[in-house]
Amino acid sequence: MLKKAMAFLFFALVVGGSLFLVYSRERKVAAESSFTASTNLHPALYFEKRDGGIVRCVLCPNFCSLSDGQIGICRVRKNVGGRLYSLVYGKIAAAHVDPIEKKPFFHVLPGSKSFSIATPGCNMRCLFCQNWEIAQAFPWEVQTSDVTPEQVVDAALASGSRSIAFTYSEPTIFYEYMLDIARLAKKKGVKIVVVSNGYINPEPLKELLPYVDAYKVDLKAFNDRFYDDLTGGDRESVLRTLKIIRESGVWLEIVTLLVPGQNDSEEEVRKLARWVKSNLGPDVPLHFSRFHPQHKLRTLPPTPVQTVIRAREIAVEEGLRYVYTGNVRHPQGESTYCPETGEIAIERQGYFVVRNNLKNGVLPSGCRVPGVWE
Repeated sequence: MLKKAMAFLFFALVVGGSLFLVYSRERKVAAESSFTASTNLHPALYFEKRDGGIVRCVLCPNFCSLSDGQIGICRVRKNVGGRLYSLVYGKIAAAHVDPIEKKPFFHVLPGSKSFSIATPGCNMRCLFCQNWEIAQAFPWEVQTSDVTPEQVVDAALASGSRSIAFTYSEPTIFYEYMLDIARLAKKKGVKIVVVSNGYINPEPLKELLPYVDAYKVDLKAFNDRFYDDLTGGDRESVLRTLKIIRESGVWLEIVTLLVPGQNDSEEEVRKLARWVKSNLGPDVPLHFSRFHPQHKLRTLPPTPVQTVIRAREIAVEEGLRYVYTGNVRHPQGESTYCPETGEIAIERQGYFVVRNNLKNGVLPSGCRVPGVWE
């Protein structure tokens, strides 16, 4: 029997809407003290105790050193009495049943539904964040539902979803919750997919990967200035994450949002594609998507559609086999083709599968397309 909170969450999904619960400014009256004084603390993993009651979080490359009472850059991990706690374990701020293609995953269970959830918080500060209402918020600024890992998995099964997606905000910051859900989902035959900025340290990543079926990483740019000025992260840490995921055997897809004048030059796109081919292999899908003015980066124009199409052409020229154009109307960049024969493996219109010619990842001609098909 679902508890009241889960019933509310599932009702919101069944009636056809996303659960994206954000208070208006007028309603942001809950104080941090009252929030953390309640039962909203869950022991965090991956931290080191230092002298003077300081703790150093080692979950991500921010390596926040926190005095008693301080909260990390992610806004959701706090030093309480010399120990680190998560403020968002079981605190769902957004939930929806999405097409898996919306994540985007184009080589994972095509045409299936994915039960998608998020808590508040993020360990980057992207000026163009599209989900800033929850990703750039403290947990007491956002309305959430208390949902146990068991309830998440039960709701995913009840919704007909074949996977659970950790998405919308940054899954790394609700690591303990994600890990517990993933372990339980594996026992019940539900796939796990992670949609992430890739800003996580190797040890926690390697602990998580055995429970993950597919990982999508936003490679936000192929220049350090972009990461420094527009995200607050660093490129090398994300490149390291990509290598670890690929080496683990977990299915990997990459998305790069092309921001005008910041990371969209042909030279940079070519360098990015070459790095992917040399370090990850030609079969890792690469998606290019179009920037629209968001959050704190509203002065730039939207990315020209032709820039996105040209980026795909460059990546194909550099030897990548599966390159896609996101959030633009471009049929050739929406579908999956056999790289040897050019025949259509999966035909899509936007996020929807029109035709799937694959059986267990193989076309009638014998052409095999890599991915997660079962």
